[in-house]
Amino acid sequence: MQMLHTLLSCLMLACISLTACSAKVANKATQSSTPPAGARQVSVADLAKLRWIEGTWRGTGDVEKPFYERYRFENDTTLMVETFDNEKVGKVSDSTRFELQDGQFGNGGNDARWAAISIDDHSITFAPVAKAKNSFRWQQAGKDLWQAILTWPAADNKPERQRVYRMERWSPSR
Repeated sequence: MQMLHTLLSCLMLACISLTACSAKVANKATQSSTPPAGARQVSVADLAKLRWIEGTWRGTGDVEKPFYERYRFENDTTLMVETFDNEKVGKVSDSTRFELQDGQFGNGGNDARWAAISIDDHSITFAPVAKAKNSFRWQQAGKDLWQAILTWPAADNKPERQRVYRMERWSPSR
């Protein structure tokens, strides 16, 4: 009987320790998903300003060959970005979901994450939240043209750097 009490006591201590460790891990996860400095509250009305980005696009710029992406709103608060293997845009090779939650608009998951820090009628800018260093901006340049501007801060004796991709509306029948 004494041995059973000792065993139960040890099990309870182990459970308490695991619970405390889980709480610390959960707290760290919450801290790492803190919105970036300058993050702003985004509304459904703000996201409506971004409807110009809907469609299928051919990206060119600092890449060996063009790439193809589709941007579409699944609803008033969710933007799905799909990347395709080739110009036929038949097979999705990657996807990212940007969602509006608690006034913040950004992508989720365990990988690199960003959240919107500014939005207007012709652009949206995202800053890193976790596992990323660069910011990026989607800037409308015409009805069928926009730019993706990626910016990395100066670090390790390297100056700030930037990449600009030209995104042209694309039809697979071209």
